[in-house]
Amino acid sequence: MADYKVFNKWSCEGIAVQDQGLLRYITLEPRIVPRTGARYTGNRFHKSKVFIVERLINKLMCPTHKARKQFIQRSGALTGKGNTAYRLVEAAFERIEKQTKENPIKVFVKALENAAPREEIVTIEYGGARYPKAVDCAPQRRIDIALRYMTQGAAQKSFNKGKHMVNTLSDEIMHAYRCSADSAAIAKKNELERQADSSR
Repeated sequence: MADYKVFNKWSCEGIAVQDQGLLRYITLEPRIVPRTGARYTGNRFHKSKVFIVERLINKLMCPTHKARKQFIQRSGALTGKGNTAYRLVEAAFERIEKQTKENPIKVFVKALENAAPREEIVTIEYGGARYPKAVDCAPQRRIDIALRYMTQGAAQKSFNKGKHMVNTLSDEIMHAYRCSADSAAIAKKNELERQADSSR
């Protein structure tokens, strides 16, 4: 692994993914500037090879997609601009490092592992009736869902609340790192797994 530092500040050395199911899907090859500009967007499954911090930045560029609808929420942090999301993530990581005294990349990876749901439900239609069925969540989808709920939770807590997106994003990551129910991603994961457990 090259001796690069993320944002030219934090090293990825010594950071290991503990969840073996996610090992192939959380890429920790460091980048000084984690922005490839969607160079590989047409390649199937290539997003799993993209540096995980870059995937967070990409999710932050438009965090208001919910249930196939685009909710019109615009503020200084939710403009869809790559440079804005880049600076926001860097500032959030600086705040995480200041509060936890740990490498923020390590904190973020652990938070992602904690927030990734293992089960979800699908709707089966049989004989005109619909009923839910519990299914295992694919590892790549687990990462996608965790990133989505993290960014959506941070955006909701900052929009029209008088809180800056840097603070809400860093709080969301730290709450997920500690498995706290104050994290929107952890709360949603618990809800999904509870629904799946009850629909067996």
